[in-house]
Amino acid sequence: MKKIILLLTISVLVLSCKSKSATVTKLDSKSQVAIKGNWTIAAVTYPGSEYIKVNSFNIADSQCFVGSTWKFISNNNKGEMTLTKANCPSFYSPITWFVNKEGQFVLKVLNAGEKAKKVRDGYVLSIANQTETSFQLHDKIDVGGKMTNVVYQFSKN
Repeated sequence: MKKIILLLTISVLVLSCKSKSATVTKLDSKSQVAIKGNWTIAAVTYPGSEYIKVNSFNIADSQCFVGSTWKFISNNNKGEMTLTKANCPSFYSPITWFVNKEGQFVLKVLNAGEKAKKVRDGYVLSIANQTETSFQLHDKIDVGGKMTNVVYQFSKN
């Protein structure tokens, strides 16, 4: 009997300490509706950007995202992104996205015709400084053992 009680206690402790995934939390509908529409990345900044190259979203150098266009549809959490900057790879992809109650922006880059539930990898960024005409996405990267923010500055079209 003592073993059963001990086992149950340990089970409860393990389950209660389980970290919450960014994808299983409630949505922040107000933030999502504010992002709805067509946007352009006006700037990508991070400390040491003149020396260090960052491959954003496993697609291209972070500076190739400056001038990229993004479309966010809030009622179905879909959209698209397009990179067209000179001397950078051209890229277009449908996306799925949402903003959770913790202020995290969850993004999946899809291949044409691919369903979001089939894509296992995605990105969790922090949303900041949100207004009617701009917002920022912050991505944390490791630079020499130190966590650094890459800031994507969006401007509404």
